[in-house]
Amino acid sequence: MKEQIESYAKQLKLSWIREHYHEIEAENNQEYLLKLFEMEAKNREERKINLLLNQAQLPKTGTLPFQWEHIQIPQGIDQETILNGDFIKEQENLILYGGVGTGKTYLAALISLNAIHRFGSRVKFFTVAALVNKLIEVNQQGTLPKFMKMIEKLDLLVLDELGYIPLNKEGAELLFQVISMCYENRSLLITTNLQFGQWNHVFGDPILTEAVIDRLIHHSHLLMFTGESFRYKESLLQQ
Repeated sequence: MKEQIESYAKQLKLSWIREHYHEIEAENNQEYLLKLFEMEAKNREERKINLLLNQAQLPKTGTLPFQWEHIQIPQGIDQETILNGDFIKEQENLILYGGVGTGKTYLAALISLNAIHRFGSRVKFFTVAALVNKLIEVNQQGTLPKFMKMIEKLDLLVLDELGYIPLNKEGAELLFQVISMCYENRSLLITTNLQFGQWNHVFGDPILTEAVIDRLIHHSHLLMFTGESFRYKESLLQQ
């Protein structure tokens, strides 16, 4: 009988039940079944979240609460909406602008983490340099359409560190394709140390730069990080 139970559980893809059904204690059959199904559902949800986290490739975040005092938040959005990722359901974008080390990447990772846990959102985190290198690679290999289909399935695409390095013509055009594809279909979260007027230094073409900015700001919220570098302040404290 044990082998038959495990066989049926495997056939029905009830992985937790197949391995742990004999551990459940209950006073009657209904309670036993309820506990079985509850644990199977919980296990499936945990596996789903772990898979989404692995796919997202988020940078590590600390356990301390996020500090908001040096961040200017525009009207139409608030701290709770930002952290909870509610803007993702509206397919809106967030642009986090400020100096190096002011917490932009940290907040982007927190938002992504919360979106995965709260809504089961499909998230992918890239530095702009890493994404552009990947786009050029798959384009040269002839697998760009396949890669773009992966992007199409996302709920949130995070582009970190826009502005740290200029892009060549191919890279800039491919990144524009990604941004255009996401426009009004999925949310973008971009961190940058450059004002919009300086983005031409990244894309190298004023017309392309204007087209990128036009698509981004249409449904975006701009958060301005005005504080000093956390890493710099920490190094001063350690001295």
